[in-house]
Amino acid sequence: MNTVALFSHKSFLSPHDVFYRNRGLLSKKASINGGCLMPYFHTPKHGSVIKAQKEGVSPHEEKVERRKREKEVYLFAAIASSFGISTMAAGSVYYRFYWQMEGGDVPGAEMFGTFALALGAAVGMEHWARWAHRALWHSSLWHMHESHHRPREGPFELNDVFAIINSVPAMSLMAFGFFNKGLLPGLCFGAGLGITIFGMAYMFVHDGLVHRRFPVGPIENVPYLKKVAAAHQLHHADNFNGVPYGLFLGPKELEEVGGSDELERLMAFVVKGNDHVSHAYQELYLEL
Repeated sequence: MNTVALFSHKSFLSPHDVFYRNRGLLSKKASINGGCLMPYFHTPKHGSVIKAQKEGVSPHEEKVERRKREKEVYLFAAIASSFGISTMAAGSVYYRFYWQMEGGDVPGAEMFGTFALALGAAVGMEHWARWAHRALWHSSLWHMHESHHRPREGPFELNDVFAIINSVPAMSLMAFGFFNKGLLPGLCFGAGLGITIFGMAYMFVHDGLVHRRFPVGPIENVPYLKKVAAAHQLHHADNFNGVPYGLFLGPKELEEVGGSDELERLMAFVVKGNDHVSHAYQELYLEL
């Protein structure tokens, strides 16, 4: 597939255009000029234009400044929540087993069960998120998840509520396991810990790396995570009926539906130094 054909593909429609195209209200494709993608820019609201004109700045400059403020707010929220959750999780793990080993007895089976289930829960959450994304978020809960597939106004979106919902069972399981001794409480503690670990990893990769809601530092240089990010963009482009619905196993999902070639083409342009394509690509998707 040549460059013009690739960027004429529906995967490079703007998020706004994808939203209306999926509802039969739009059929146009991304415009091409000399084989290069013309970046899509969200049209500023009328009030934003008036405010920008009064302050003597262009709508684009106003938009850039607004995005900067939004990222700062979300970055603060991400750091605060990550620090708080990490501290509580590490502290609870330490003190739980410190108390359990008082008297010289080492509950080996309980400790093994806790950490084994923590690992299992973290992996299992990927499959749960994949199922919930397809069966719930894009179905009965679309009225909430829809905010994630439309241009975002402000640092937060209604879809963020799902993170809070998932934290409830995690905290409940950890609390039960923390205040009780025995194998079953240990397993519950491990399950809650695994859900917490997955949630933090999801936030950094999905919100930070994929959607650029805050900087993620060296994480963005990990080759497999770059592939995960590109795969998630194809979910937003709706090229393969929404696949992939999972995040970390997104590339595997695309392979199962014959999307590996398109993923590799996307990686070739976005990852391997094509800056003009990378900027356009981020404008299309990563500002959501």
